[in-house]
Amino acid sequence: MKYGKYLIISAFLLFTLFPVFWMLKISLTPDRLLFSEGVVMWPSRVTFDHYYAVLVEGSFPDYFLNSFIVSATTAILVTIIASLAGYALSRFQFKGKVALITVLLITQMFPIVMVIAPIYNVLTMINLVDSLTGLILVYTAFNLPFACFLMQTFFDGTPVELEEAAMIDGCSRLEALEKITLPLCLPGIGATLGFVFTAAWSELLFALMFINRQSQMTFPAGIMNFVTKFSVDWGQMAAAMILALIPVCIFFAYIQKFIVQGLTAGALKG
Repeated sequence: MKYGKYLIISAFLLFTLFPVFWMLKISLTPDRLLFSEGVVMWPSRVTFDHYYAVLVEGSFPDYFLNSFIVSATTAILVTIIASLAGYALSRFQFKGKVALITVLLITQMFPIVMVIAPIYNVLTMINLVDSLTGLILVYTAFNLPFACFLMQTFFDGTPVELEEAAMIDGCSRLEALEKITLPLCLPGIGATLGFVFTAAWSELLFALMFINRQSQMTFPAGIMNFVTKFSVDWGQMAAAMILALIPVCIFFAYIQKFIVQGLTAGALKG
């Protein structure tokens, strides 16, 4: 039974990581060997020309910087707003609360394609088309509902008696939130931050629709430039995708403990 469990886990890891391995293999294969060698697990000759072309000759560093600015800003904004909104939904009873929650749920039911034209018109009216600011606003709006529900779950799992004890000792509600509740909800904050950062980092549709200038493109939209009318530069595309995985891996390595705690904290209610 023990070995069967390890076998299943190993098979799952192999299935999950094989596409990454294959991208790495393509990114290190010279162009002339990509198709001439057939299907091999590792090329007979390795080159870093694709990485050099992406990092030095292409615009990937600009795409990378734009994606980081958009993703980090969106994640921070959404986490701050969702923390306050989730706290309000968890702790207060107010008129229209059920209606507000219902509206937030309904927003998750609409296909994204349905709202592209209206959003484009709004961004045009406020001169935010072809702007990273407009992209940040759109990503923030679309990630907020789920983030609010996620943070509400963590606040629901935090005993309200701890806040009440702090307020009896002289803290205001905001001080109790800052000193007592938020530190206890760090796993939820980390999980929300990671979820929103990943969603913004990998989003393609809005980036393609709302950004046209090369200088403002994020890397998912920029990668599409490797696909031309008559050819696809597989080597450089694979190299760009491997490089794009690095910041996400570093980010998740940093907040990993919060995400793991966040995924399990909702299982128990204090």
